[in-house]
This record gives sequence, C-alpha cells and structure tokens, in this order.
Amino acid sequence: MNHCILMGEIVESPQLRYTSDNQTPIAEFKIKIAGLRPDDSPSQFKAVGWGNLAQTIQDASYGPGDRVVVEGRLTMKTVDRPEGFREKQAEITVQRLHRIAEMQSMLMAAAPPIAEGSHSGSRPAASTPQPSSPPTNTTTPDYDEIPF
Repeated sequence: MNHCILMGEIVESPQLRYTSDNQTPIAEFKIKIAGLRPDDSPSQFKAVGWGNLAQTIQDASYGPGDRVVVEGRLTMKTVDRPEGFREKQAEITVQRLHRIAEMQSMLMAAAPPIAEGSHSGSRPAASTPQPSSPPTNTTTPDYDEIPF
C-alpha cells in the first residue's frame, strides 16, 4: 500500500493546467518538508492534484508560505537534466490537502468550552466510581537512567 502523509509549507503557488486529450485539470505545486534533525536541510517535493481536486486546490487560493498537510501516493520520476544526466525526483499525487490553520480552528471549534465553577443546580453531578482497594505499588525499573 502506497500512502503517505506529509506536513510542510507550500513553496510555489499551484499552477492549473489541463491535459490535451480530455481536458482533465491538473494542479501542480512544490512543497517544502523540514528535515528530521535541526542540521538536516529541508526537502522539496512536487505535488500534483488531478480532476476535481485540482479545481478545489486552485479555488482555495493556496499560496507560498501556507502550512499544509498533504495525503497521497509517493512516486519517483526520472528527469533528464540539462547537464546530461538523469535525476530521480520524488513526487506526491495528492488525494487530500488540508491547511494547518483550518485544522487548528476545527479542533478548537469541536472542543467543548470549559466554564469554571458553572454547575447547574438542576442536575446532580455524576459521581465517579472509586476503586475498591488502593492500587498496589509495584516497582518498575527507571529506564531513563540507562545511557545510550
């Protein structure tokens, strides 16, 4: 199964074009992914969305600097370079694209508001069941002290 989820930043605005045979829309853009370690350089991937998703990407006004989560299939393309050699480049075929700011606002909207000290007197609070006996104190080794 080829499915990956990448979080990064859009480097180039999506460019919309159409196939010559049946005019299927294609949106292409570049995304920059941060390295795993602080000293790693970021990687850039070409991202491609097809069909209705391409139209949606174009209509949503994604642009450089937008932080996104991209879900899709990862493929390797071979490209002829002007220097005379062939280069392999990673490309992701986008299946879903989410703005990180939109995801954060959805999470904030889904979380119920917590009001301190606001209990309604009409309904008694449900009591949590208490354990019948206190938990036994078993000693577990502290693995944080093992040097690697």
